Amino acid sequence: MSRLPQDPEGFIRANTALEAPAMVPEFKLWLASEYVPIWQATEAWLEEQNVDPPYWAFCWPGGQAVARYLLDNPSLVAGKRVIDFAAGSGVSSMAAARCGAASVLANDIDLLSLVAARLNASANGLSIETSQEDWLAGPPGSPEADVVIAGDVCYEREMSVRALAWLRSHAARGRLVLLGDPGRNYFSAQGLEELGRYEIPTTLQLENRGMRETVVWRVLPVS
Repeated sequence: MSRLPQDPEGFIRANTALEAPAMVPEFKLWLASEYVPIWQATEAWLEEQNVDPPYWAFCWPGGQAVARYLLDNPSLVAGKRVIDFAAGSGVSSMAAARCGAASVLANDIDLLSLVAARLNASANGLSIETSQEDWLAGPPGSPEADVVIAGDVCYEREMSVRALAWLRSHAARGRLVLLGDPGRNYFSAQGLEELGRYEIPTTLQLENRGMRETVVWRVLPVS
């Protein structure tokens, strides 16, 4: 179970800053930068604040790529039910909402991530729903949706295998499934169709290079 500081929204506002991600300047998100406390956070400090590692405080390349692709192709989600797996900062969810999705459900097992996603949506005049359920532990193809989006989920071997199987279970039900990935170690393009490719600026404190070539893939059903 993830942890929350006593005042989650206050914690986020005090330790991050509203900034525009490189690939989606249309939005401003509460993010870590070298000017804010959470950038310098140590494990001991996070423990003291009752906070898990703040992955939500960074706008990862996979999520940015999916958000950019949706903003450039709004008809893919307009009027559709969209679910965002491992939503993090919520940038992809926000893009779906901006494009006129009928509903957007952002999912993450980190409670503070969901608080941040709601704050980010609110800062941009958008509304999204959130869920902390472990979707990978549920039945295949659940929850119901028209479009499924995910970014940067292939950073661990087991997570990658489970996430791709879950995404394919949605594709098998005829849903549009989009995955953004910047070439993570456990990513495989087998059974995927490339839709868009972007060069996304990153920080060397988080990545091993200043730019990440990031691809948006359509997950295909297993034939």
